[in-house]
Amino acid sequence: MSDNNIQSLENRDASGDNTAIGGLYKNWFLDYASYVILERAVPYIEDGLKPVQRRILHSMYEMEDGRYNKVANIIGNTMKYHPHGDASIGDALVQMGQRDLLIDTQGNWGNIHTGDSAAAPRYIEARLSKFAKEVAFNPKTTVWQLSYDGRNNEPVTLPVKFPLLLSMGVEGIAVGLASKILPHNFCELIQASIDSIRGKKVNLVPDFPSGGIADFSKYNEGLRGGRIRVRALIEKKDKKTLVIRQIPFGTTTTSVIESILAAVDKGKIKIKKVEDNTSAQVEIVIHLHPDASQDPDKAIEALYAFSSCEVSISPNACIIEEGRPRFVSVNEILEISTRNTVDLLRLELEIAKKEKEDEWHYCSLEKIFIEKRIYRSLEECETWEQIIDTIAAGLKPYLKKLKRPVTHDDMAGLTELKIKRISKFDSNKAEEKIAGIEAELDQINNDLANLKNYAVAYFKELLKKYGKGRERRTQISSFEAIVASKVIANNQKLYVNRAEGFAGYGMRRDEFVC
Repeated sequence: MSDNNIQSLENRDASGDNTAIGGLYKNWFLDYASYVILERAVPYIEDGLKPVQRRILHSMYEMEDGRYNKVANIIGNTMKYHPHGDASIGDALVQMGQRDLLIDTQGNWGNIHTGDSAAAPRYIEARLSKFAKEVAFNPKTTVWQLSYDGRNNEPVTLPVKFPLLLSMGVEGIAVGLASKILPHNFCELIQASIDSIRGKKVNLVPDFPSGGIADFSKYNEGLRGGRIRVRALIEKKDKKTLVIRQIPFGTTTTSVIESILAAVDKGKIKIKKVEDNTSAQVEIVIHLHPDASQDPDKAIEALYAFSSCEVSISPNACIIEEGRPRFVSVNEILEISTRNTVDLLRLELEIAKKEKEDEWHYCSLEKIFIEKRIYRSLEECETWEQIIDTIAAGLKPYLKKLKRPVTHDDMAGLTELKIKRISKFDSNKAEEKIAGIEAELDQINNDLANLKNYAVAYFKELLKKYGKGRERRTQISSFEAIVASKVIANNQKLYVNRAEGFAGYGMRRDEFVC
């Protein structure tokens, strides 16, 4: 096709039946980019979940019966909501299961230390944890939407009452942007939420499941441009033996050992042998060379300088808020999450108040209907309209005792009372029940009036019930950069021949430089 023909195609616009090629590509690319950002890669601030994670949790809640379900069955059920195949669902489910927070697992779910993968979905099982059922689900406060095929309802977001995004962390690559939010400590997040409610300033730093030692001095609150240095925890067993007990986040024992052996091959550190004894906990034993010039402290510094025993991590906190991507600090994410939690707690209290008021209303109606023997007047009624009119007339003298008007549905409900219930009606028990409802209403009203205190008590209860065993694993420290030339095992000598213009390591007859 000639250049003139191409130009004519690009210039055709809405004046004809064809659309310009440039316009088509622009629209298609924007649609694709928006879809990947909003529906695949970046988490929503409301619940801290990507769509695949949300659909997995909703599917598990739908299947929940207290028993474990085969992961293959969970994946199959989730495909009703997630139109991207079983592999993406299975991978996301395994990653959530390895976090040990929302999902109670059974079987071989892989090893985050060694990088070993989980067993096939037909062999492993899962169910929702007690924590997940308490903080992530409430059909009464959930906003629903149709699934991709219109056959089922799925949540727009889950009503999560916890800073889940910061607890689990997330990593996703979209079109034109990426998100990398590091995991934070469970107990510290709850305490920070309490501080946020009380108006105190919070300052969060990550806590990695693999432990290690980290320098957060340049964390920059998780924003772009920040950087974290994370080191393995290395112990000196004796003068010639080192043991790695914890590894940096994002590495595995395999990758760490390979990086150490690569440094040995390059002559940067003298090591006789490396043993991997890792099982439930990391244990990499390093035997230094007997004639090594390095002492153990110098060897440890060399491991940090030349291997994956020290890594640098760059966070990039990006979330979806009100349908748009936004770069925010982790401290702001916590504050937004805490406000969402307080709003959800208020909504739950308001729903509970409405339900209790309805219960009080109906119990009072039933008491009047039976005690005043209004039901006896219905024997002479021949039509439904007469029945309703008779009940309305019988209740009229007592309407002032009620807190809201009597509806047609209220009166229809009274007609459904069974004779057995009427005959066994106990006025004293009815009074006790009404008094109990009134006490509950008083407590709900008090909680609504003191919502901040109620929210603080809620978070403290979460910490009491689920905080045990979730103490900080990553040590917070500050360390200087290691000068490689001071810790390398074999320093090379540089020589120069100025007359001929050569420099090198093997020119021992020429001038020594350094």
